[in-house]
Amino acid sequence: MKPSRSRKVEDFMTTAVITMRETDTIGRVDLEMHLAAVKHIPVVDAQSHVLGILSSHDVLRAYAHGLGKPIPVAQFMSRRPLTVRPSTPAYEAVALMLEQKIGALPVVGDDEQLVGIVTATDFLAVAHHALRGESLERG
Repeated sequence: MKPSRSRKVEDFMTTAVITMRETDTIGRVDLEMHLAAVKHIPVVDAQSHVLGILSSHDVLRAYAHGLGKPIPVAQFMSRRPLTVRPSTPAYEAVALMLEQKIGALPVVGDDEQLVGIVTATDFLAVAHHALRGESLERG
């Protein structure tokens, strides 16, 4: 097992990421979140560059303001979210999430294209295994 200080974001991130476009509707985001049981969805452009991110809280806020009309994602997404690289030390990603009080970080490659996402839930799973004295290896 690698020492925890040498673990990278790539060791914990999810690579099968559901994404949205700015023109998609909040209703579609809500449906995708429920079907995939996720709480964060990155918003990307045609080249998979991260433009924003939506949380389940953003969706609730949109519904509170929308009064049943189709609402474009662009109106409620957090623009220019903080991102990390796969090679970012995992402890740095956790520190950033704690400092900024955010629940997810899109992971981008050297070309700035989305390659994954890492969430507070991913790191809670690590904490759960560590507290039980279990291996931190994924599998």
